[in-house]
Amino acid sequence: MYLSRFLSLHALWVTVSSVMQHYPSVWGHYDVCKTQIYTEEGKVWDYMACQPEARDMIKYVRVTLDPPDITCGDPPETFCAMGNPYMCNNECDASTQELAHPPELMFDLEGRHPSTFWQSTTWKDYPKPLHVNITLSWNKTIELTDNIVITFESGRPDQMILEKSLDYGRTWQPYQYYATDCLDAFHMDPKSVRDLSQHTVLEIICTEEYSTGYMTNSKIIHFEIKDRFAFFAGPRLHNMASLYGQLDTTKKLRDFFTITDLRIRLLRPATGEIYVDEQHLARYFYAISDIRVYGRGFCECKEGASGPKCDKCLPGYIWHGLGCQPNVCDNELLHCQNGGTCINNVRCQCPPAYTGILCEKLKCERDPGGCSQSSAQGAISHGPLLLLMALLGAAGLHKC
Repeated sequence: MYLSRFLSLHALWVTVSSVMQHYPSVWGHYDVCKTQIYTEEGKVWDYMACQPEARDMIKYVRVTLDPPDITCGDPPETFCAMGNPYMCNNECDASTQELAHPPELMFDLEGRHPSTFWQSTTWKDYPKPLHVNITLSWNKTIELTDNIVITFESGRPDQMILEKSLDYGRTWQPYQYYATDCLDAFHMDPKSVRDLSQHTVLEIICTEEYSTGYMTNSKIIHFEIKDRFAFFAGPRLHNMASLYGQLDTTKKLRDFFTITDLRIRLLRPATGEIYVDEQHLARYFYAISDIRVYGRGFCECKEGASGPKCDKCLPGYIWHGLGCQPNVCDNELLHCQNGGTCINNVRCQCPPAYTGILCEKLKCERDPGGCSQSSAQGAISHGPLLLLMALLGAAGLHKC
């Protein structure tokens, strides 16, 4: 009798498992949302990865400069005009608001004309290199969704490296090299993102595309996120489901588009010439008016928590106090068996004869002599049936 009952339960389990494959609650790295769509077969559920809204992450950034005294104006100094490199009567003075160029002007939204911008000291210590590290930190994990864009007001640098960190600045990896001469600066052949493919999308390249000379009218440097997305989602990014599928199943790819920090390493200012004009070193400096970083921010959640703000509990956990505790039992799906009582969703209080997480085992099974036939009949657990009921009920629990 018990064998036939077990076989019937097993058959039901297989059927439910097959059906449940069409009702996922999580899609690997992402939660799953469902919405109703109309097809030739009528109205059906369509499943997709739940994505937090992309936003301008610069609003939440913390910026540090190295060396810390690299910003111009203390003491005051003159520099050459950007449009005319031989008109050297402009002044940077940190003590005067109208003449100061502090780091926060890389991110301000005032839109004054002329543009507000951060500016470094001039290259007055030439031939000592003028090196600046600008580190952007968020204290959370960010999945990039659009190009990183840096706007210079001083001419784009002759040499620059964009770096990323996945561990809050403890270690760094290059994202892309920029130079007027990649071979000379970094011993790399010049490439552009158009030279990549779906199979080489993770390659770190050096590009000369954004490092033209001092007199250029173009001010912008890109790190091309969308062009890399297009290798998986198509040239107009219409097939984002394909991209999300690749991100979900390929950790290296997902990590490539994920950051906790960015670092802009400015190694040589725009010169526009082969040789540096040592008589007019006030021509050479760095100035940045805008940085754009768009993405989805995710906090590092403790065990059992999920969501962009870690304010949701994963399946099998329940919100309790300041976080998620394992949801051992409840009064809906995870019943304590054999007369057990659920205590605060974290443990079952079992009758004297039973033990186990859900009171599913007889204590006598631990005895050397085992259980008698009469007591063994009570050992048939309702666990499988209850779990099947849980699976059947879970299909309608996750919806947008």
